[in-house]
Amino acid sequence: MAKRNLIEGRAALIVIDIQKSTFAPLSDDERAIAHMPDYADRMQRARIAIDKAREVGIPVIFIQEIHRADLVDMGRETDGDEAVHCLDNNPLTDLAVEELGIRPDDYKIQKRRYSAFYGTDLEILLRGLKAETLILVGGLTDVCVHYTFVDAHQGDYFARVIEDCVAGSSLEAHQASLRAVEYLQHGAVRSLDEVLEAMEAGK
Repeated sequence: MAKRNLIEGRAALIVIDIQKSTFAPLSDDERAIAHMPDYADRMQRARIAIDKAREVGIPVIFIQEIHRADLVDMGRETDGDEAVHCLDNNPLTDLAVEELGIRPDDYKIQKRRYSAFYGTDLEILLRGLKAETLILVGGLTDVCVHYTFVDAHQGDYFARVIEDCVAGSSLEAHQASLRAVEYLQHGAVRSLDEVLEAMEAGK
């Protein structure tokens, strides 16, 4: 296969599930989902990519996982390790507006499942933006980032994950998912510095 640029065609930055709960002072026991060490620091670092994308004209799309308080749309999400999470009556479910510098007119998409494509209008938005390369940040590496990446891959997008700006349920799960996405697209896993340079250069 030909070597690909980090950015092929037009890019979009997809910010996955960086919500108020990310930065809340909760103990591990209080969290519905396990987090690897330095989770919040990695999510905060995504702000650097967001600011650079804005500077160079790359659209930023904020994804929010949210479920109805009566659990009617929770589905099978609590059949594994995860407890009930991201309910619409919990203020910690809100996007991390201040921490990420989210603006009122930013693109925002709510999802009820792990993939940002499943049951949302993300595909329609990306077609309107004429995006070919999707740059992913956020969490969890092994859940929502992973499944969004897979659907992007199956939709024939070039997909990149900024390793410094994603975090998993554990370090082991994080690393395994990065290997899995790299298997699908060589060059998918990139450092923040690499992505910032590519954003500046446009490739």
